[in-house]
Amino acid sequence: MSRQDWDTTDFDRAVRTHDEAVAAMGPAIWVGTEPTFTDRLSEAPEWLSSALGEDKEKRAEQLLCALQSRMGGLVLRTQGRQYPGEDRPRWSLGLYARRDGTPVWRGPPDPALATTTGSDCDLGVLQSELCASLRGIGCGAKAVAGAEGCLHVFALFPGDVGAPGEDDRNPGLSESMLGDPALADLQPDDVAAAHGLPCFVLDRIDWQGAKVARIELPDCESVEQFARCLAAIGTAATNAGLPALLLTGHPPPVDASVAWTTITPDPAVIEINMAPYPDVTGLLAATRTLYAATTELGLAPYRLYYNGSVADSGGGGQITFGGPSPQESPFFVAPRVLPRLVRYLNRHPSLSYLFAHDHIGGSGQAVRADERGRDAFRELALALALLERGAPPDAETLWSGLSQLLTDAIGNSHRAELNIEKLWNPYVPGRGKLGLVELRALRMQHTPERAAALAALLRAIIAMLAVRDFDAPLRDHGDELHDRYALPYYLERDLEEVLDDLSTAGLALGAPLAELLRRNSLRLIARVRHRDCELTIRRAVEFWPLIGDVGRQDQETSRLVDASTARLEICLRAVEGAASDDFADWRIAVGEVQLPWRLEDDPQGLAKVFGLRYRSFVPWQGLHPALPAQGPLSLTLWHPAHADALHATLHDWRPSGGGYDGLPADLAEAAARRAERCVVEPASPPAPETLHTPPPEALTPYALDLRWLGLGAREPAWTDRT
Repeated sequence: MSRQDWDTTDFDRAVRTHDEAVAAMGPAIWVGTEPTFTDRLSEAPEWLSSALGEDKEKRAEQLLCALQSRMGGLVLRTQGRQYPGEDRPRWSLGLYARRDGTPVWRGPPDPALATTTGSDCDLGVLQSELCASLRGIGCGAKAVAGAEGCLHVFALFPGDVGAPGEDDRNPGLSESMLGDPALADLQPDDVAAAHGLPCFVLDRIDWQGAKVARIELPDCESVEQFARCLAAIGTAATNAGLPALLLTGHPPPVDASVAWTTITPDPAVIEINMAPYPDVTGLLAATRTLYAATTELGLAPYRLYYNGSVADSGGGGQITFGGPSPQESPFFVAPRVLPRLVRYLNRHPSLSYLFAHDHIGGSGQAVRADERGRDAFRELALALALLERGAPPDAETLWSGLSQLLTDAIGNSHRAELNIEKLWNPYVPGRGKLGLVELRALRMQHTPERAAALAALLRAIIAMLAVRDFDAPLRDHGDELHDRYALPYYLERDLEEVLDDLSTAGLALGAPLAELLRRNSLRLIARVRHRDCELTIRRAVEFWPLIGDVGRQDQETSRLVDASTARLEICLRAVEGAASDDFADWRIAVGEVQLPWRLEDDPQGLAKVFGLRYRSFVPWQGLHPALPAQGPLSLTLWHPAHADALHATLHDWRPSGGGYDGLPADLAEAAARRAERCVVEPASPPAPETLHTPPPEALTPYALDLRWLGLGAREPAWTDRT
């Protein structure tokens, strides 16, 4: 099916139906995403671990041009964030556009989009034209010479001046002051300190062998004021005959009438902060455009390892929800939604782990509220009760009531599964009071359709909680949280409960959306048929611990974890028509240890499920230095009534040894390499006297931890025969 046919598919119709159902429920729920892409074939530091790099910045600019050609908009090069340990702020490339399609810019293009950058430009002419164009739209303007070849233009917009004493920013300021010759000798800092006026800074930079004019934009207070600035600059630059112009400075103001999309660097990836959309239909269209552009540039939403394993791009795929304005956020229009969402996520671990990136758990990048410890969990229960009693809380009470509890173990709210640092946070100037809630326990989705399906699921949950009471108490999952819910089988069963809740609430996801969410093929290692049963081996969820002194690690950028422990899910099902009494007697052993199946019954029939943990490699720095790697693993499946058995050897590397001929070319080749690592052959059932009972500490209700069986060469206590 070609890309242009997507708007007529069942999937697109299901998305539109979902949007209609959510709209009928009540409050507007806007949705935005932060997809991340990498060069999966590169092993340069900037595509593996570092935030900045020459190639990354070049590719980001190519992506900016590709998106501008498809979506339109004005190119703005604003200042990005500066993290501890970094000597300068990161770059940020953005596209600014009106949602109704009205052009926001009528001036020369950014040099990356220009056919020619021309020759040297006269800043004096540009400064004079800018003053004239500002005055032409009713603004006051003052030209001042700056240091190091810069020129400044201070502006006074109508409405900026009040009666004396009413405007603390511009005390006693009048428009006539901008025309006072006495101001001509003042230095820019003096004028700025005296009046706090918006200031345009003009200079020239080298761009591919030519001098290009650059204007640093002031910090505008509103979309309307910013539009007037752009109109004045566009007129001035055109009148000055500029073939190209760089616009830099403060990020622009936004409201529901404009879309602001940025491209920024992050460790190992390029991150795109997409403009939010009022529905999933709009998000899907924009996401398809983005994925098409990144594919053309050789950027991928995933990374393939040599052995066929599939990992994230290196970043996440967070989804953010809010409203058309901070005041119209669904979390303020329906103030009970956020406490209910906290409760709902607590009771459904599938929303935390099934779609998550690899580094999850109490030391991960999306810490659940119940992974911080028992004391914090009890305080959270009280906080929710207080917010849900009496009158609905206002924005300040809602944020302050939960902000200290929705964090990781060291109080970092950015690493919480439910991130509310931009809900109504007075400590983050300019971007803290946006009415936004971000769900972070999400890996980068490989296709636009899967990203849209996930956004629809979460958006439907918020819509449901806006109109339905959900006062179920917080559930203390205890050890089951990282034991039972580490296995995809139980996460998938939990997801079905979520889908049933949405159906009951009148927000059922259409079949194309639900089926896409149920697919989990990237975890599949092997699926083998033997007699009247089928054995499936999948990669399960593992919770990697931090190592070293956490307090000394760089808490803002990266932390060191021990990723050497792997977890598998072993699942056995009877094929259609097999006798259930015969199925109950199937057994499996790893090495000389028999696994204690858990017998489950679901809509597909009976299933036997258990988990297996082991050390897959020895890290250069990590826990348990005396513990060797434990692969390959040897599994034997047999039935006492049959003389034959199935033997499977699970390798972490290619069975023949040696290196691979490069990284997998695509997902299909990666799947073939994963399948190659499981070698299946006929065998005889093990003799009962050869089987061992594992030590109690190696067993949990849902998994066998083989690391407890790797204690060295001495004869351990668990060698008693079964």
